[in-house]
Amino acid sequence: MNFNSNNPFLNSKRFSSNADSRTEVHQAQIIDYNQEMTVSGTINKTAILFLILCGAAMVTWWMAFNEMNPMLPTIGGAIIGFILVLVSSFKPQLSPYLAPGYALFEGLFIGGISAIFELKFPGIVINAVGATLVTFLVCLGLYKFRIVKVTEQFKSVVVAATLAIATYYLISWVVSLFTSWQPVHYGNSMMSIGISVFVIIIAALNLFLDFDLIEKGARERMPKFMEWYGAMGLMITLVWLYIEFLRLLSKLSSKD
Repeated sequence: MNFNSNNPFLNSKRFSSNADSRTEVHQAQIIDYNQEMTVSGTINKTAILFLILCGAAMVTWWMAFNEMNPMLPTIGGAIIGFILVLVSSFKPQLSPYLAPGYALFEGLFIGGISAIFELKFPGIVINAVGATLVTFLVCLGLYKFRIVKVTEQFKSVVVAATLAIATYYLISWVVSLFTSWQPVHYGNSMMSIGISVFVIIIAALNLFLDFDLIEKGARERMPKFMEWYGAMGLMITLVWLYIEFLRLLSKLSSKD
């Protein structure tokens, strides 16, 4: 089975390697169903990570609105969260420990960055949360009822577009550090807004890849720890989608 995704966790090598190890375990002993990855188990793990993230976000949010500087935990949370992402991508068996840690530190980042946007554009956070939730539910419904089918061509297009976006963001960031050039996705021009809309669409399409990989992982009877791995990957996509909605809404608000 070929699993492809741009997600740093939900990729072919990780799922294939764990499929191989799962086969080896079957040859050695009989594995109970409770030791295998399931879709419902992954959903439960995703809910746990979401609650942890929200709880941590409330900390930096509270700091920002109570005359305390949230920048240290916000930046620190982003850095540590990224490190945990890298470690988990190479050591998925550690996901039961790394995934909650990621949700905790990413929550500190999300709370801080949300507070910054909210202070500048009151009401933007609730709109971004609502837009993210609606997008998630719509994509889940489209996938569940097979209105959108995740074919190999679909995967290739989404992965290519995601890599293009990541490359553009990275190059723009590096160039802006050493020059006075302002990337076209900055500001509130129509071009900038159009880019944000495009990125949101690609981020939403990544949800289909995540759903498909989680479902196939359960079908292939991956080890139980892969539920945390899959939940962590899905959370990454949702965080990306939320941040992009914040950016789009801020551009629209600044035009008023």
